[in-house]
Amino acid sequence: MAEPDATRPPNGATGVLVLANGQIVWGRGFGAEGAAVGEVCFNTAMTGYQEVMTDPSYAGQIVNFTFPHIGNVGANSEDEESGNPIALGCIVREDVTEQANFRATQGFDTWLRNNGRIGLAGVDTRALTRAIRVQGAPNGAIAHNAKGEFDIPALHKMAIEWPGLEGMDLAKEVSTLQTYKWEDGLWSLGEGYATHSANPDGPHVVAIDYGLKRNILRNLVSAGARVTVVPATTTFDEVMAHQPDGVFLSNGPGDPAATGEYAVPVIKQLLEIGTPIFGICLGHQLLGLAVGAKTSKMHQGHRGANHPVKRSDDGRVEITSMNHGFAVETATLPDNVEPTHFSLFDGSLAGLRLKDKPAFSVQYHPEASPGPQDSHYLFDQFVSALRK
Repeated sequence: MAEPDATRPPNGATGVLVLANGQIVWGRGFGAEGAAVGEVCFNTAMTGYQEVMTDPSYAGQIVNFTFPHIGNVGANSEDEESGNPIALGCIVREDVTEQANFRATQGFDTWLRNNGRIGLAGVDTRALTRAIRVQGAPNGAIAHNAKGEFDIPALHKMAIEWPGLEGMDLAKEVSTLQTYKWEDGLWSLGEGYATHSANPDGPHVVAIDYGLKRNILRNLVSAGARVTVVPATTTFDEVMAHQPDGVFLSNGPGDPAATGEYAVPVIKQLLEIGTPIFGICLGHQLLGLAVGAKTSKMHQGHRGANHPVKRSDDGRVEITSMNHGFAVETATLPDNVEPTHFSLFDGSLAGLRLKDKPAFSVQYHPEASPGPQDSHYLFDQFVSALRK
C-alpha cells in the first residue's frame, strides 16, 4: 500500500484510523476530538462495552468492536470497572444512537466526550478484524476532528514511532496509589451493590492492584472475604504487614515480563512462605513467571465474552470472558506446576496450579461483568480454602 498523504477525507468523514503499515480507515468521529496512538485490537463481546472501555487491562489500546450496535444502551456509573475509561478509543460499525435503556444516565457519545476518549463509527469492523487476525495487532493512530481536517503524515508517524506493548510496563500507570479497604459485593437489579462490611470475621485477602477490575473485588467480598487493595509496587514486607490469609494477583495491562521486574520477586517470597495465592490474567502470567515459566506476545490475543475453556481435571467446558495479548507458554511450566485449563480456540494455557504450594491462577476473567458467570466458583473455591 502506498505511503499515506494529506489527501482530503471523503465527504462526511470526521474521523480516521491510520495504521503503521500505511492503511487509512475513514469514518465518522464521535466522543472527544483529538488524536491518540496505541495498539489496535478487537473484542467480540455483544454486551458490556462500557465495562470493556473502563477495564484497566486495555491501557494503551484502541478497541475495535465486532458487534455492530455499540452504545445503544448508553452509559451509567454502575457499569464502570474503574473510575474512568482506560482504553484510548473505540471503533464501531453503526452510528451511536440515543440510549435506549432505563439504567442509562447519559449517552455513550457524551460519556466518551466527557472522559476525553475518541470514537470512530461507520467502519467495516469485520474487515478490520480479519486484517488483525491475519497480520497481528497493529499500532495505529485514531483521530476525530469535527471539520474533517487531519494531518495524515503526522498520524502515520505517530503510529510508526509508538513502541508497542511488548516490553512496556503499564501496571504502574493504572494501579492505585494508595492502600484502601473494599466492601461492596455483587450487583442486583433494583438493589445495586451489596455491602458486606458487617462480616468482619471473613478471611483477609490482600489484592495487589496491577490494573484490577472492580467486579473482581465484589466477587471476593461476596464470597466472604475481607479485602484490602494495595498498589502494584507494594513490597513483600508491606504486603505481610496487613497479615493476609491469602493474596490476590490482579489483571492488568502491558508486558508481564516488564511488570515482573518488581512483581515477581514479591510473588516468589509469598510462595516461599506458603501464602495462598489466586491470580487472574496478568496475575496469572506473573505467577507463571514467578515459578520459572516464560511468557510471550500473542499474534492477536483473546478478547471477548464467548471463549470456551476446557478444564483438565474433569473435561468440562466453561464459557469465559478474556482480554489478554500475552500468554504463559505451556511447554515452559516446571514439574511442580500443572496446567488446569486450556483455550479451545487455540490450545493456549488458560490456567495453572502449583502441586506443592496453595497457589493457582487463570488466564481468563471469572468475574466477567456482565458475564458469562460459568467461572464464579473460583472465588468461592479460593475463599473457602482460606477459611480452612
